[in-house]
Amino acid sequence: MLLNFAQEKAVNYAHNKMQKALYKSLNIDITNENIEKIPSKDKKYMLYAHVPFCHVFCPYCSFHKYKFEANLCKDYFANLRQELKQIKEAGYDFTSMYVGGGTTLIDEDELLKTLDLAKKLFSIEEISSESDPNHIEPKTLERFKGYIDRLSVGVQSFDNDILKKVSRYYKFGSQEVLIEKLSQAIDILPTLSLDLIFNFPFQTKEQLLSDINIAKKLAPQQITFYPLMKSPITREAIAKTLGVSDDDREWEFYKIIKEEFKHYHASNAWAFSKQNSNLVDEYVGSNAEYVGVGSGAFSFLNGRLLVNAFNLEEYSNRIKSKKSPVIAVCDFNKKEKIQYVFLTKLFDGSVDIASFNAQNETNLKKELFLEINLLKLVNAIYEENGVLKPTEFGSYLTMVLMKEFYTGMDKVRAAFRDDAKVKSSKKLRVMEYDNDLKVGEDKIATA
Repeated sequence: MLLNFAQEKAVNYAHNKMQKALYKSLNIDITNENIEKIPSKDKKYMLYAHVPFCHVFCPYCSFHKYKFEANLCKDYFANLRQELKQIKEAGYDFTSMYVGGGTTLIDEDELLKTLDLAKKLFSIEEISSESDPNHIEPKTLERFKGYIDRLSVGVQSFDNDILKKVSRYYKFGSQEVLIEKLSQAIDILPTLSLDLIFNFPFQTKEQLLSDINIAKKLAPQQITFYPLMKSPITREAIAKTLGVSDDDREWEFYKIIKEEFKHYHASNAWAFSKQNSNLVDEYVGSNAEYVGVGSGAFSFLNGRLLVNAFNLEEYSNRIKSKKSPVIAVCDFNKKEKIQYVFLTKLFDGSVDIASFNAQNETNLKKELFLEINLLKLVNAIYEENGVLKPTEFGSYLTMVLMKEFYTGMDKVRAAFRDDAKVKSSKKLRVMEYDNDLKVGEDKIATA
């Protein structure tokens, strides 16, 4: 099950290529300008809303979050709804929405009011949301009928030893408790996605197969297996709680997962559904352009990354004073944008060349001549009736690239968490070799 020489070189190349691309591209300018998010009439956008609150933090999680406080959370949701109104006034409309966190269902009443407003403001047909196992009681989920179409439940593993090591056993329950909770939750909402992680340090093949078998026996509408992502933010915590292993079995485990789910529909490189569905699995992967609302939310519009204020007080002040919440921007050139969109489409399972060219005003085969031919050379993609599709190895390669992309974005989040550093900086940049994020030399006065 080992990679052959060419494939191993391709994985290393992809890893290094993504790191260098992020180093070159993620050159983020801190701004004091009032930068508005303006829609283009001929484009379709997805709406992302961020809920940055958790009761307890997991050691491997690098997402933007705060410790839950009831009053702070209620004030935040009120600001979030106000930002939705501002986005509506700017001229946006959406058919799909993704709510991420944090713990999205941490205040059910406030979330329900927010989703209700979003459906009234926009032409939303489907909403995907996330949850942890403590917020999937049948009575809770019943309240969200007609609102949440796909609920992604982060279980991570059913193995009690792993659950204890990642501090989830006592927070969310043992294997037996999790199975009982999920058994009662499945089928209340249209789609429940069971989210698991693979390639924990020292995870055995038997532990992985046990997770797979339990998940399949529960029979949710979707099962997702994410690779463990080690960013600079989480690497130390992961090593402390799970240990460090020199034996990386990611490819071996990925092949097992692909084989075990060969009769499922592959929604993307790591999500498997019982039936084909258009519901959003990854808002970044499924949408070339999206608008983010909330503290720390990213938007990707017209080749430009826009970053909302991370600090809750600053975010609140900006929304209440009807200022744009955007505090930083990052501009990508045309080729960088095409590379990014190409990766997300391939991650989702296919790239229709004619459609891609029309939507991005490009000639894909000419613009990415080297990349496409290298992928064909290592048997990562093949072309069929004008559509580029990944092989099994190609799916793994796109998973590696997407993992590196998420890790790079984690470095951006890490920098913005240091509010004092951000306020005294003019530029933030992901460093290429030390896997860290440094602050540029140019300084401006503290805001």
